[in-house]
Amino acid sequence: MKAKIKRTLQITMLAAALISAAPAAFGAGEKLAVFTKNNTNPFFQAVRLGADSAAKQMKVGLTQFVPTKPDSIPEQMSQMEDVIVKKPDAIVLVPVDYKAMVPGVEKLNAAGIPLVNIVDRSAGGKFVSYVGADDYVLGMVTARYLIKAMKGKGNVVIMEGVRGSLTSADRVRGFNAAIKEAPGVKLVASQPANFQRLQALQVMENLMQSHPAIDGVLAANDAMALGALEALDGAKRKALAVGINATKEGVDAIKAGRMLASGDYNGFVQGCLGTMIAVRTLRKQPVPKEVLLPAVVVDKTNYGPYDLPVDQRSCPKWEEMVKG
Repeated sequence: MKAKIKRTLQITMLAAALISAAPAAFGAGEKLAVFTKNNTNPFFQAVRLGADSAAKQMKVGLTQFVPTKPDSIPEQMSQMEDVIVKKPDAIVLVPVDYKAMVPGVEKLNAAGIPLVNIVDRSAGGKFVSYVGADDYVLGMVTARYLIKAMKGKGNVVIMEGVRGSLTSADRVRGFNAAIKEAPGVKLVASQPANFQRLQALQVMENLMQSHPAIDGVLAANDAMALGALEALDGAKRKALAVGINATKEGVDAIKAGRMLASGDYNGFVQGCLGTMIAVRTLRKQPVPKEVLLPAVVVDKTNYGPYDLPVDQRSCPKWEEMVKG
């Protein structure tokens, strides 16, 4: 009975940490800390849920650290310093900024805490492993899909993420590489909307005033693609749009015929893998130095596996995610 009460208390504390984005007490046994960028992007919620699922499967304690101000470098740095005092057994890290967080990573290294880097590859520091996807390739194959649907001709706009973000920069490079392959496609504008739906709506409204003909939208994430589509709907204009991340809201839009496709960045699986690698490292089990997820475009023909809400998913088996 006491064990049941203790477990219930741990679950309650974890739920409170997720809601408030404030650090909670670590659970019993092996203790992990997971750092993500913000509470505003559905992608990072998927990462956290993946980490939670893996922690539950592997029976470890896990605490989420999320800046209360989105993408705050000082706040994540402060959280890193705080976690050194708490001394978890291992850390899974999505750096708010891949360059600016290096001093924090080095402090964690000096504290002797094993680190697993996921999503955005850190520019420095020592890590057990890196888990992510090739954003350049993902951007390129997703853009090729749009261009093929446009029959290789027309005007396109790019919705960038946060300028200076490695994720956004690489995806936009991939978009531009695909555009260069198609002489009939013209890039008429490329502007940041900071991975936010509302900002993308506003950017698209402004772009439509300057460009009477827009046939395609290349968005660096699903939220921006959906924001651009809302703006187009409001102006009673049509264009094909693709995003990246294959979020549930993006998949719903694909099912409804509103959005053409989305490149799968699979934050849930990255959260699963990062957590599993951290635990396997602590248990002296072999782990890969790097895992790059394959570039997959999700459309109306293959969205089935992505249609389940993220909070209802379970991590795949280790052998399914890490082949060979």
